Amino acid sequence: MKLRRVHHIAIIATDYERSKDFYTRVLGFEFLEEFYREERESWMGKLALDGGYIVELFSFPTPAVRPGWPEATGLRHLAFEVDDVEGTLAELDAEGVRHEELRFDPNTGKKMAFFFDPDGLPLELYEA
Repeated sequence: MKLRRVHHIAIIATDYERSKDFYTRVLGFEFLEEFYREERESWMGKLALDGGYIVELFSFPTPAVRPGWPEATGLRHLAFEVDDVEGTLAELDAEGVRHEELRFDPNTGKKMAFFFDPDGLPLELYEA
């Protein structure tokens, strides 16, 4: 088997428009296109970061709530590499985005911090 790369990441939102705004306006993803899937009563938007890394943003009529604490089995979080974690946290503060305090990766010593999308999905900033 030879996996070539990650093709896309799928995120289900409780409020599609609010999450689309968050990922595009706040985080800077490029909005590529969207489709309404009538049979599923669901929107699917395609967003790109830096010309790649596609995020498919979905809506569904009544999605289940994501388990919080203690952490549940499954994909834990999505991490973004940034040049300046502290500066990025200040930008998130200006947008009113909830985040944890700056900390250091115990294995690499690099700066990192977790923040949360409108549905509480954990996202990570990791300094290059």
